[in-house]
Amino acid sequence: MEKPKKGLQNKTYGTEINDFDKKVKREALKKERAYVDVPKKTQRISKQTSRISTTKREYQFITTISDDRGEEVKYAGIPLSKLIEENKNIGDIIGLLWFKKKLPPYASKFIEFIIETLADHGPCVSGAHNAIVAARAGKDLISSVASGLLTIGPRFGGAIDDAAYYFKWGKDTGLSPQEFVDEMKRKGIPIPGIGHRVKSIKNPDKRVILLINYARKFFPKTEYLDYALEVERITTAKRENLILNIDGCTGVLLIDLLKSLGFNDEEIKERTEAGLLNAFFLLGRTIGIVGHVIDQKLLKSELYRTPYEDVLYKLPKEEEL
Repeated sequence: MEKPKKGLQNKTYGTEINDFDKKVKREALKKERAYVDVPKKTQRISKQTSRISTTKREYQFITTISDDRGEEVKYAGIPLSKLIEENKNIGDIIGLLWFKKKLPPYASKFIEFIIETLADHGPCVSGAHNAIVAARAGKDLISSVASGLLTIGPRFGGAIDDAAYYFKWGKDTGLSPQEFVDEMKRKGIPIPGIGHRVKSIKNPDKRVILLINYARKFFPKTEYLDYALEVERITTAKRENLILNIDGCTGVLLIDLLKSLGFNDEEIKERTEAGLLNAFFLLGRTIGIVGHVIDQKLLKSELYRTPYEDVLYKLPKEEEL
């Protein structure tokens, strides 16, 4: 009986395991990758077979905003050098990368205006405070800035999306401002974008006034702003600080802006749910938070510790446990 060649069985077994491993990996990749139709102009000729390759191809992910292949990067299909030569501003760039649209001057300027308005609001607000504490603890710039940005949420800066959603919902469903206020109360939902801890009717937020004045002057329509201001008239009759705040004003004006740029209701809904509107606060406030961190570094500020007198200690008594 002929003996098997030395190592043949192990080699065969190893090959089978290797093939199985490759098959598992291929199947896993298929679930992760996106499949899209390839336009005819991108179909390639196979060098081995001289035949046109399949019109379906695997992609790790899809991008629709920029392309860094070739001599220079393109933003929404436009070469960067062309944008620079045409003196496009940061509002125009955001228009291309976030909206995928060429913006009219009033729109790009408004975006710049928002960023300038939201850039900073002093060291006492949540984002700046956290970043300052982290910087004074010796953390690096990126870590300190991240700690500040992570405070953005429904109570600090992150109400723009929600304000836009609810004011749009109220107006589009035909609710009067009073009915809107009553319905939100019935649902037990505080109206996003209404109320401020410091500002009031007697001490208005100058940032809100500036945004309103700009929109009144340059926007084709301000129907959602007008609706929100009617709601403010009702809420401030109850309490003076229940004003349309910077989040609410920014939210409704961005809806008015998107409408003026030709976005339909479904497109606005998708972008709001994706967090597009809150992104303006994120971008703007990053400028100020970076400034606070650098400021603390240059001041060589020592570790921060909250003073005892700023804390109310309410521990139970031992006998109550």
